[in-house]
Amino acid sequence: MGDGDYHPLPGGSGDAESAADPATRAQKDAAAVASTRTSVTRRPRLASLDAFRGLSIALMIFVDYAGSILPVVAHSAWNGLRLADYVMPFFLFIAGVSLSLVHKRIPNKTEATQKAILRAIKLVFLGILLQGGYFHGLNDLTYGVDVKKIRWFGILQRIAIGYIIAALCEIWLSRSEIAASSEIQFHKKYYFHWAVILLLCGTYLGLLYGLYVPDWQFKVEKSSGSTISNATFVLETVKCGVRGNVGPACNSAGLLDRSILGIEHLYKKPVYMNLKECQNSENVPSWCLAPFDPEGILGSLMAAVTCIIGLQYGHILVHFEEHRDRLLRMLYLSFPILAFGLLLSFLGIPLNKSLYTTSYTLVTTATAGFSFCLMYLLVDVYAQRWMSYVFELIGRHSLTIFILIPSNIAIIIIQGFYWKEPKNNIVHWIVTSVVHK
Repeated sequence: MGDGDYHPLPGGSGDAESAADPATRAQKDAAAVASTRTSVTRRPRLASLDAFRGLSIALMIFVDYAGSILPVVAHSAWNGLRLADYVMPFFLFIAGVSLSLVHKRIPNKTEATQKAILRAIKLVFLGILLQGGYFHGLNDLTYGVDVKKIRWFGILQRIAIGYIIAALCEIWLSRSEIAASSEIQFHKKYYFHWAVILLLCGTYLGLLYGLYVPDWQFKVEKSSGSTISNATFVLETVKCGVRGNVGPACNSAGLLDRSILGIEHLYKKPVYMNLKECQNSENVPSWCLAPFDPEGILGSLMAAVTCIIGLQYGHILVHFEEHRDRLLRMLYLSFPILAFGLLLSFLGIPLNKSLYTTSYTLVTTATAGFSFCLMYLLVDVYAQRWMSYVFELIGRHSLTIFILIPSNIAIIIIQGFYWKEPKNNIVHWIVTSVVHK
């Protein structure tokens, strides 16, 4: 053996120092045992969570680009559920599960809070940059946005709101003094989380059905020439004067966003423009042309509920070791949530993604729970990693992929390379030859 392979035997020259000092040897033995325990008990990365995150990203890309070809997978125009309507709840659910795994131990609550706030702020600023109107998208190589018209809310902003509320619940409202050694103690440890869920749901329902929505007005641009300076504006009036309306024109979610954010800062192409009454060339209702933000203020309260419920699934993963225990408890949690969501829908609270209604929140969150159980069974229990490898890879780089593909940054970069004229680029060729063929 070479010098690097030399291992002194006990009692030999290499062990002389330890033999002469029993205390030193005991300390070294204790350190070695602790190191061994740490390496044994350190849990590997939860592959099923990465795979589920990757699946959600892939689903987002699919519905974004296939929605124009297959409207059945695109967002529902108002009430109802389609494939695209599950994407946002899946991301919020995943954020909640991830939070519980990150904060299994919280040595310093103040430091943990600061880190959570910083992360949320980063998501907000990134969301404003990507969806605020700065990048002009397909077939437009210009950039820049008028601050008077910038969109403040969006996908990442909604995730940031749900994330920070759930993070504060996990950091400050988990009862660390209770050891979850039994089923009752496990639920007692997090009952403040469920109190926050009830508070958010009650606040949401009170505002959605309790606020009076008066008539309101907005400006519609009518171009009278080839330049922006020649554009004129027509003032349109939407007749409301109602309370508790959940239609696209007179709901309190739109009222709050118009009052707090300003109508110029809302999403300019809401999905309700795809409703039949808005597609009719004659007698189009005035509200069909009005902005509305599907990621607005009121719906963000319920988005936080999805995140906090996701926390509870993460707690199951943290506190229970056996696959059977984990799966059974996650299924026991999913079934009543689904049943209650369907009951609310039956009682008249519509399944509506744009309003992020309570019934929609519960049904989609339960669906996320069932989907995660299936992914966990496939990936972590039966170890069929070959089926999920691509999704795991996507899930580990989800934010980067979200920036490049769903946010169209990659497309904007690619179409920047053209032949003689800007329209002679590969993106324009694909759209005109394949999509609009």
